[in-house]
Amino acid sequence: MDAFIVDAVRSPIGRKNGTLSVLRGDDLAAQVLNGLVSRHDIDPLEIEDVQMGCVTQIGEQGWNVGRMAVMAAGWPVEVSATTVDRQCGSSMQTNFNAAAAVMAGQLDLVVSAGVEMMSRVPMGSNGGSISERVTDRFEIVMQGTSAELLAEEWGLSREELDAFSLESHRRAIAASDSGRFDREIVPIELPDGAGGPTPHSVESTQSGGAAVAAPAVFAVDEAPRRETSAEALAALKPAFRPDGVVTAGNSSQIVDGSAAVLIASAAAVDRLGLRPRARFVSFGLAGVDPTRMLHGNPQAMEKALAKAGLTMDDMSVIEVNEAFASVVLQTVKDLRLEERMDDVNPNGGGISLGHPLGATGARITSTLVSELERRNARYGIASMCVGFGMAIAGVVERV
Repeated sequence: MDAFIVDAVRSPIGRKNGTLSVLRGDDLAAQVLNGLVSRHDIDPLEIEDVQMGCVTQIGEQGWNVGRMAVMAAGWPVEVSATTVDRQCGSSMQTNFNAAAAVMAGQLDLVVSAGVEMMSRVPMGSNGGSISERVTDRFEIVMQGTSAELLAEEWGLSREELDAFSLESHRRAIAASDSGRFDREIVPIELPDGAGGPTPHSVESTQSGGAAVAAPAVFAVDEAPRRETSAEALAALKPAFRPDGVVTAGNSSQIVDGSAAVLIASAAAVDRLGLRPRARFVSFGLAGVDPTRMLHGNPQAMEKALAKAGLTMDDMSVIEVNEAFASVVLQTVKDLRLEERMDDVNPNGGGISLGHPLGATGARITSTLVSELERRNARYGIASMCVGFGMAIAGVVERV
């Protein structure tokens, strides 16, 4: 059975302590959920389950934030929800869960979603000590240290990492300015009197960078940095090793955001008069060395492609989460994609748009589907490295 993507949307992404930081995660996700169903005039009671990815499940993101978002959205109590943590791949995993349930004939209409308010719920605040049974087997390091290990092992220079990062910002800004993100973004209503500076608004640019009050509705990504340059990136100090090559500039940004994907069976499509945009073809999972931890994208992608009976040559768009520039360039080298860089993250990624942990898988799905449509292309693939040595990938076909 097919699992169709009826739609895939997201909030605009807010910088750390930026415009979205006035909202709780469940309240932000609620607006995205409502934006998703309102586009198709669907009664939320038709939704059988909401699978919500979230990494830091504590405080405002605790208590099963997926269920809290459903209730905050005003949906009927009959709509169930759960919250999933596969770390950075959490809402790619909820794609997997929801699609698998539809393919198995157990559910007909499901929402795969994600949320992470990194301004309000600090990354790692839900973690504790690690078992000695684990540390006796493996050297457990920070992800930034792992990114350094990848750069060293794959021979990636600081100049290469910074050049990739600068291009990520250029692509994201071009996509935003040309309206490519318009279809996927659900404008977010802010509380009365909320807001703050909007660094990339026309007004603030013309006024020499002076702070301008944010609008009541937030609708444009604010993480891409128009002011950055090769010189600015080169001036940043290494973040994890004194003599290292990984900096804040070639790493993903800490941001706030939410995203959601509406997944339906053929029966639900027919019954509700829906028009699918794409379908999930296959998924792949990989487990790899937990110290180098971030190098599993090629393995996960190869598994997903093998299950689909396809190759990378069939993929018109290739999304690799920009957790760090070294992760993407390592994936490019392993899969011999150097001549296809125009197809890899063509609208930027986590370095420019930001990486709202639990929401990124669904966000990438939204961007991937939109880009397939823009190119009038058939297949695309998305992949994400995952903490402690995992990766997840999914193949999508435009319909």
